[in-house]
Amino acid sequence: MGDSGAFLKIGRQVGEQRPVCERIRDYGESLLLRPYKQSQEQASRCMDCGTPFCHWGCPIGNYIPEWNDLVSRGHWKKAYELLEATNDMPEITGRVCPALCEYACVLGINDEPVTIRENELAIIEHAFRKGFVRPRPPRRRTGKKIAVIGSGPSGLSCAVRLNRAGHSVVVFEKDKKIGGILRYGIPDFKLEKHVIERRLYVWKKEGVEFKTGVNVGKDLDASKLIREFDAVCLTMGSRVPRDLNIEGRGLEGIHYAMDYLAQSNMRVAGEKIPKRKVIDAKDKKVLIIGGGDSGADCVGIAHRQGAACCVQIELLEKPPECRTEDYPWPAYPMILKTSTSHEEGGERIWSILTKRFTGKNGHVKRVSCVKVEFNPPSRNSPPVRVGMGSEENSASARFPLERKDSTPVRVPSFKKEDKNTCPIMKEIPESEFEIEADLVILAVGFLYPERKGLISKLDIDLDGRGNVKTDRDYMTSKKGVFAAGDARKGQSLIVWAISEGRDAAHSIDRYLKAV
Repeated sequence: MGDSGAFLKIGRQVGEQRPVCERIRDYGESLLLRPYKQSQEQASRCMDCGTPFCHWGCPIGNYIPEWNDLVSRGHWKKAYELLEATNDMPEITGRVCPALCEYACVLGINDEPVTIRENELAIIEHAFRKGFVRPRPPRRRTGKKIAVIGSGPSGLSCAVRLNRAGHSVVVFEKDKKIGGILRYGIPDFKLEKHVIERRLYVWKKEGVEFKTGVNVGKDLDASKLIREFDAVCLTMGSRVPRDLNIEGRGLEGIHYAMDYLAQSNMRVAGEKIPKRKVIDAKDKKVLIIGGGDSGADCVGIAHRQGAACCVQIELLEKPPECRTEDYPWPAYPMILKTSTSHEEGGERIWSILTKRFTGKNGHVKRVSCVKVEFNPPSRNSPPVRVGMGSEENSASARFPLERKDSTPVRVPSFKKEDKNTCPIMKEIPESEFEIEADLVILAVGFLYPERKGLISKLDIDLDGRGNVKTDRDYMTSKKGVFAAGDARKGQSLIVWAISEGRDAAHSIDRYLKAV
């Protein structure tokens, strides 16, 4: 490191956000990029650890200390080359990754961790400005053809790695544009879509072929797919939403979060939505059920659409603001996270169970709720098996605990010393209340990939959670058909999807060399 003691002199300084009064008037990115000098200073805080646990925390194994050192000394091109070696889309993870690496930073034991994510973003944005990012088509082609189904982060990273290995890759996407959750699930105020287009331009020049508006299994027969390609990788994500099957669910005005997010992004991009299908929060009382990232994104959209008020409720208790003994360093902690959307207004309430929806003239108007508490387990209370979703930081997504009665329900414990027991959720007597709502958004996670169509026609095995089952080499029960990302793993983080795509590409390449 240029100055191994810089962390003793320089404090953590994160990038600034646009003023709330300004950013809620548009959908432009909230984050302001830092000046290069500030990024160099922040990179110098990396303390040249003997054992850099940031590697352990990062699913794709970024060379974090190495490129921090290079940035601190002004070697931006070399830093970019190291960053690009492990991450196919750092301009995206640098914006939306929850920064698992920062929670594992050794400096974070007794100080504020290094701003790793923003340093990463600074490197790649500098690289684009200076022209370091250029197409790198393979020198020769192997003659092998691979079909990648789905263009989310796992599909894109898989396609890129296989293409650079010399194979011919076609990415099939059923939507109008490439990007999957990156394009349709993340609002522009977190990720403007020109960032995706910039990267797609490079990959197209490298030889990756993209076909949009093709629903494989319907528009393209599964048997024909198998005949025409030497290998297939399923990366269609986990898109079947978790529902709340409670009284009044059939009322109008209740929508899934992904439908709301996707439609908003389409409208921002200028796509026309039929008037009868428009989901708009203007002048409405909005209730968002689910406390994860998708729920927070819906809060931000509601603000920008001019909601009269916005409330977000979560089933579990309010997380602590700092690490507890249940989540010691370097584990990723369950702590309170406040997004830019929360800073813009609205109310958040924890430990709330949704009981029923009531309406007028067929449209939702009120939501009945009750406060709950979590108590130590009782030996006489058998555990109730609950489903496991995986939306980031959302208990409502992980545990479908909506019950029509007041029967105690067990929820999984996070304590290592308490693996075989679970705290019990109970309704607090006489704590019932109602929330007025003209628009309700269900942000309670996803169950598994869509089974109708390609998955059913390929007749491949599923695991106990309904995801595509694979072996350790990412191959499904059908030879030559692989799976990666949320379709295989269940709903998870973008950085995990990238890791899955890269690993699957390695396995596919090895398979093709052996056949």
